[in-house]
Amino acid sequence: MDSWHTGSAVRSRFFRLRAGAAFVLLLLTLAGTAAAWKVATDRSRGYVQRQAAETLAVQAEVLNGVLEKYRLVPPLLARQDEVALLFSSLASEVSIQRRARSLAEEIAGLSGARDVAFFAADGKLLAAARDIFGDEPAGRAELLRAANENRLGRTTALIKGKSRVYAFGAGVRRNGQLRGVVAVYVGFDAVERTWALSADPIFVADSDGIVFLSNRQDWLLKPVSEIDAKFGTGGHTTHIDIMRDLPLMGWQLHVLGNRSRIVSAQSATIGFSLLIFLLVGVIVFFVIGRIEDRILLRRRERAAALRLERAVRDRTKELSRANRNLSHEIEERIEAERELKRVQHELIQAAKLAGVGQMAAALSHEINQPLAAIETYAGNTRKALALGRQELAAGNLDRITAMVARISELSGTLLSFSRKPETKLQRVAVQAALHEALILIRPKAERAGVAIAVDPALDGVMVEAGRIRLSQVFVNLFGNAIDALEGRADGRIAVELKSAGDEIFLHVRDNGPGIAPELAGEVFEPFFTTRTGQGSGLGLSIVYNIMQDFGGSVTLLRAEGGAVFELRLKAAKTD
Repeated sequence: MDSWHTGSAVRSRFFRLRAGAAFVLLLLTLAGTAAAWKVATDRSRGYVQRQAAETLAVQAEVLNGVLEKYRLVPPLLARQDEVALLFSSLASEVSIQRRARSLAEEIAGLSGARDVAFFAADGKLLAAARDIFGDEPAGRAELLRAANENRLGRTTALIKGKSRVYAFGAGVRRNGQLRGVVAVYVGFDAVERTWALSADPIFVADSDGIVFLSNRQDWLLKPVSEIDAKFGTGGHTTHIDIMRDLPLMGWQLHVLGNRSRIVSAQSATIGFSLLIFLLVGVIVFFVIGRIEDRILLRRRERAAALRLERAVRDRTKELSRANRNLSHEIEERIEAERELKRVQHELIQAAKLAGVGQMAAALSHEINQPLAAIETYAGNTRKALALGRQELAAGNLDRITAMVARISELSGTLLSFSRKPETKLQRVAVQAALHEALILIRPKAERAGVAIAVDPALDGVMVEAGRIRLSQVFVNLFGNAIDALEGRADGRIAVELKSAGDEIFLHVRDNGPGIAPELAGEVFEPFFTTRTGQGSGLGLSIVYNIMQDFGGSVTLLRAEGGAVFELRLKAAKTD
């Protein structure tokens, strides 16, 4: 323990304590940041993957919907006699081509297909609606092979550069013999325009690993491996690849989720974690510093006490050697110590009496009017008893009892500066509290020539409060307003209901000189007053504490001409 009372030992111990705390905080910071980073990474990655998966599902349905729309058109056309006649050898070749082109244009226009074509059984192009193929009809060989195998033909094809189409074909058979092929070509412009609305890259790769469709035009017809090397579709650089197979077409649909969201979440998490641990570190080192300061202060105090004790001892030895009347001086010292203790006790008692005097002065400020009312009612009671008016005397005694209860409640409110009163809240009628307050304050208001008006809308308004304490709120506000209006011939005070709902808002307004804006933050402080030499300055402070006990508030509002105090109270719950 002695080592704790030397400055160097204390500083050495606390240096080691700070070093240990710093090491522990460093470990906690690393572990906590790593854990938070992992959680943030998993959550953000899951979010990006879910978003990409949702986009993938929607766009897959869009793509399937477009192709499904045209899948049954060639088989239906192949069964039409009008189409079969196109492959009849009875008419001239020119006539057949004219009818075939007209029919192809009609079908393409009604279905919205990119093109409709008719091929003879030997592969010769009979007619096409829009002639989008150039020299070689796209996908003709695959469609003829499928028709010979008596199945629905389907294939992808490029026309005139980068224009991509998907073709459906069906054979026209009569008497078991293949007469020709009906081909419907589907374009993907509408699909790619839909994909362009997505912020994530979307593309379709064919069976050869070539990008066939995409909302990124510069990716078209490029190998998937090139895109993977640039954008990291495997998840190791910038994007996360979510893929779905489209087996009927032999395609793979890809949606790339942007990993920048994951990086942002990771950065934010690391920053937030470091900030938290930095704050914890500051608090820990602050507490350690405070403990060290206290120990050093106790050490200095003990050192000072030891020095004083040593000086007294040395002085006593000197006096013992120098003074032959040692016993007399010891008695004088004992007597001096007794006198010191007596004076100390007197000082303590005086301090207690000063505190009681302050409380009595504060209470007298608040209970002057109740005491005056008790005196008035007592006199009236004496006269009533002399006249034999028992009912009047009984009523006065009831009022005296209420005033005594009020004085008891007033003494309790003074304690609200340091602790919350235990008085329970109940349903209180605002009008009843105002009525009691007006009984006490009206004589003072009449002497000062101040009129007090109460809003009729307050009738029936119930709040959660204490009746006596709520009356005290109004008494204090009215008393301050009357003091401010002293000397005015037109002084008036108004109590208004501003709004009613779950909370009740009341305004207590006067037309006095008001309160300077720079003093608005001090008016509710204990012992603050603008009337030099008058009042204790506790009125508004008591109002503030009572309203806090009610779960409400009191606020000084800015107003032109006079002062306005807003009271906020909880509305009483209906039974």
